Amino acid sequence: MEESPMNRSKAKPGKEARIAAEEPLPAPPVPKKLPFFKRLFKKQPNIFLTLIRQQAQITLEGMDALKTFMETQDPKADALLTSKEKEADEVRRILIYELNKTFITPFDREDIFSLSRAIDDVLDYAYSTATEIDILKVKPTPYMARMASLLRDAAFELNAAANRLEDHPGVASEHAQRAKALENRVEAVYREALADLFTGAEDIKHVVKMLKSREVYRHLSNAADRGDEAANLIADIVVKTT
Repeated sequence: MEESPMNRSKAKPGKEARIAAEEPLPAPPVPKKLPFFKRLFKKQPNIFLTLIRQQAQITLEGMDALKTFMETQDPKADALLTSKEKEADEVRRILIYELNKTFITPFDREDIFSLSRAIDDVLDYAYSTATEIDILKVKPTPYMARMASLLRDAAFELNAAANRLEDHPGVASEHAQRAKALENRVEAVYREALADLFTGAEDIKHVVKMLKSREVYRHLSNAADRGDEAANLIADIVVKTT
C-alpha cells in the first residue's frame, strides 16, 4: 500500500538530510603573511658586511695568538696565528669574488675592497712578525710584547666597529676612534723601542742583533698603520651612509 504524503512528512530524516542539517566545520586557519611590500623589502643579511665581520673576528683571534706568542713563545700560539692568517685570506678571496659579481653594494665598492684589504693586512703583518722571530732567532722583548698587546686591543675595537657598522654606525665610529688611539700608543712604544735599541752599540754582533730586532719592530708598526687605515675607512663609511 502506498504511503500517504502525511505519513511521508512525519518520517525520520535520512542520513543525507541529517548531514545537511549539521553545522559546517570551521575552515582551518590561514597562515598569516607579511604584506606584499614588507615581504618585498624585507631586510636580508648583507654578504659583504658578513664577510667583513668574519675578517675582523679572525683578525682578533690571530692577534690574541700573537700576543700569547710574544709572551710565552708557545709554538701552539705560532701555529694558531698561521692558521688564522690562512683563514682570513680565504674570507678575503670570497669577498673579492662576491664583489666582482655584484652590481649593487651596501656602500661604496672601493670602500668595501679597501676596508677588507686593511683588515687583512693587519693579520698579514702579525704573521710576518712571528715568522721573522722564528727565522731570525729573535727573542721577543718587553717592547714587542707591549706592542702586540696594544695591537690586540686595537683589533678588538675594529671587530666591535665591524659588528656595529650596519645597525649602529655611530657606535661603530666610536670604536674606530678607540682603535686609532691605540695605534698612536703602538707608535709611541715603537719609537721608544728604537731609541733603546740603538743606544750603546758595542760590536758587530750587537749591531746584527739590532738590525734583526728592528725588522720585527717594523712589522708591528706596519700592523698598527694598517689598523689605523681600517679605522679611518670605517669612519668614512659612517659619514657617507648616515
